Amino acid sequence: HYDAFPAVVEEYMDKVNAKLGTDYKLFNYYGAPDADRVIVAMGSICDVIEEVIDYLNAHGEKVGLVKPRLYRPWVSARFCEAIPASCTKLAVLDRTKEPGSAGEPLFQDVITALAQEGRSIGTVTRGRYGLGSKDTPPSSVFAIYAELAKDEPKREFTIGIVDDVTNLSLPEDENCPNTAAEGTIECKCWGLGGDGTVGANKNSIKIIGDHTDKYVQAYFQYDSKKTGGITISHLRFGDNPIKSPYYVNKADFVACHNPSYITKGMRIVQDVKPGGSFLINCQRDMEGLEEHLDAASKRYIAANNVQLYTIDATELAIQVGMGKRTNTILQSAFFTLSGVLPQADALQYMKDAATRSYMKKGQDVVDCNHKAIDAGATAFHRVEVPASWADAVDTTTAPELVGRPEVIKQVTQIMKPVGNMDGDRLPVSVFMDHVDGQFETGAANYEKRFVAVTAPTWDPEKCIQCNQCTFVCPHACIRPYALDAQEMAGAPAQTKHAPVKAGKAKGLYEYSLAVSPMDCMGCGVCIGMCKVGAIEMAPAEREFEQQESFDYCALNVSVKPETVDLTLKGMQFKHPLLEYSG
Repeated sequence: HYDAFPAVVEEYMDKVNAKLGTDYKLFNYYGAPDADRVIVAMGSICDVIEEVIDYLNAHGEKVGLVKPRLYRPWVSARFCEAIPASCTKLAVLDRTKEPGSAGEPLFQDVITALAQEGRSIGTVTRGRYGLGSKDTPPSSVFAIYAELAKDEPKREFTIGIVDDVTNLSLPEDENCPNTAAEGTIECKCWGLGGDGTVGANKNSIKIIGDHTDKYVQAYFQYDSKKTGGITISHLRFGDNPIKSPYYVNKADFVACHNPSYITKGMRIVQDVKPGGSFLINCQRDMEGLEEHLDAASKRYIAANNVQLYTIDATELAIQVGMGKRTNTILQSAFFTLSGVLPQADALQYMKDAATRSYMKKGQDVVDCNHKAIDAGATAFHRVEVPASWADAVDTTTAPELVGRPEVIKQVTQIMKPVGNMDGDRLPVSVFMDHVDGQFETGAANYEKRFVAVTAPTWDPEKCIQCNQCTFVCPHACIRPYALDAQEMAGAPAQTKHAPVKAGKAKGLYEYSLAVSPMDCMGCGVCIGMCKVGAIEMAPAEREFEQQESFDYCALNVSVKPETVDLTLKGMQFKHPLLEYSG
């Protein structure tokens, strides 16, 4: 039965081919008929390899790909027939790792088949890819063919990582040629989990797919935080079929929907193609961009003629009645700047979609969305890039972290890059202290994510010092402190305070409600709890100076016995056990 099975599969493949015009075989070959370098691979990586093959063969090289369609039972004769007679070097890719083995499953089948059929190929190498859902872009495939072109290529290699321990990784060029289908427009949007960015981009894909003849593709990337974490939307549109089963690495249009990503120095503008557009949602003028945009980003913008735009979608959303929901405004700006559709058509399609989605919630909600769509189409501003950005140099240095050396090492080498979505660039060596999976504890206080667009601002004169806001804060980013004279003397100048108004501590201490805008999630629960209006939400960037006061109080202000009792108010003066949300 096993011996008969390949013939049955082949019979039905022929029937499918006749009906659908496909070309399914037990082993398909793609590439130059006289290729000298061939890859053997299965799965979606084949689409990436085919893109690279098209590019290399168009530029005078001779490369190919063998795609096994029927893995079991393996038919050695048919496999060898699929390999061009001109092939002298073969690379077999497995998406698995079997430590201690002589090779992974597909590689073992390939070398066994070659031996059984007496087929001699000068060099047969094996490689690993895609472990842990690691993205495999064209740069990885270019690296494989470049390695095969060497007189003595590595017999074993891995792609997609920087292996500086066993040195099996291949060097990859992030600026490799773009192999996507000709005319494809690529876009990338950085958002915050729960801010509507992903939903808006899914809506954009549907609009373009439903109302044009263009092919569309979308991938959505999330960090481990989900809601409140980083999201990246990867969009492609074009007049030709789109393969490209990998994330967008260089985009015609990039949008940063959360201003904190700029403040943190994340590699976002580097995703823009030369001459492409970069949209930042922020409340900053040119002076603010000069201060907060890092030097590397400034140099990239100037060197690559990036068209820089800003939009204050946060304030605009409040004005049109959308609250904190900026996604509709930014989606409208995307359609205008990307040029995927005529502006008038895109806006009308968006309004039609909003009407269908929100009519059940009332005409007022529909009208708010329509106003947001109209506002976003024109609210962005072009920024004239100063000539000085070409030679920009960072004038500030990151504050030195204080703590246990092993924790600081973990934070700087692993946590910070991972938090900035740069984890894929980390070399293997930085994990050598954690090969057993153990990581240092007490590191959450170093993870200042600064993701809130708005953060609480405290008015000491209105405050009745009830501490209810600190009780309901789910992230412990609002904390009450009682400071004595010595602690007040060492406090930062911007520290807000007022005399303790009641209880045993009255007349002894100064009361301060410290706010950490870098830990705040902008949920606004504290606002709803305050009955006297002593707390309001303000742009988080304007509250950034309060971070120093919060850090000072958290590290230097002691718990005073006179303030602590078993009441709700008194318990809030104790050190929180769930100190940082992480």
